[in-house]
Amino acid sequence: MAMLFRLLMTLVKIAVASLIVGTILAHFGITAEQLLKQVGLTPERVAELMRQALAWALPNLLLGSLIILPVWCVMALFRPPWRSPEDRYDSDWR
Repeated sequence: MAMLFRLLMTLVKIAVASLIVGTILAHFGITAEQLLKQVGLTPERVAELMRQALAWALPNLLLGSLIILPVWCVMALFRPPWRSPEDRYDSDWR
């Protein structure tokens, strides 16, 4: 749960930083189209690259999940029960 929380907090920090930088760039009149043109890309080309990346990643993600999810479920079923830290100092536990 803590790892998911850290991931979400990182995503929020990235979003806030992007918003701040985007606002500063917009204040100076710099647009995304200008930056893309400087590196030789168009918004349409970026969208096409993203579609190609998704077309490659999605089948591989699904294929991998067909192995990973069942293995994870089996491991979760056979994992010993978790004890709270308070139970460690219980006299019956030793």
